[in-house]
Amino acid sequence: MKIALACDHGGLALKNLIASYLASANYEAVDFGTTSGASCDYPDFALRAAEAVAAGECARGIFVCTTGIGISIAANKVPGIRCALCTDATCARLTREHNDANVLALGGGIVGGNLALDIVKTFLETEFSGLEKHQRRIDKIAAIERKYLK
Repeated sequence: MKIALACDHGGLALKNLIASYLASANYEAVDFGTTSGASCDYPDFALRAAEAVAAGECARGIFVCTTGIGISIAANKVPGIRCALCTDATCARLTREHNDANVLALGGGIVGGNLALDIVKTFLETEFSGLEKHQRRIDKIAAIERKYLK
């Protein structure tokens, strides 16, 4: 599975840890940056990576900034992206099962490395439930996108 990675300077260390994990678990990571600790703007990296997920070039994405909030807001502006900020494995499991989230956001200053890797593993290994009630809700989200994201 090909995974898009994106971060700003506040998420760099955690993104690098996640990239190492992905390589060891035989995932193909595509790194959209940043690769520097210099101050930068998360929307620049979120946009490119989210576009790759939305276009099907990457199956899923993992995006990191200091809190995970800003990068998730930016990612969710791209039609077709359902980015969920998760702080534990239960949220990661449920957002995949219920929302078919295709991007995970994490806060590099919020979750530690071991917890983050548990969240990532859960997010990547959990499939969408396919239940009609969940699909109906996802379809309604897509309708909102069509109405407002032009």
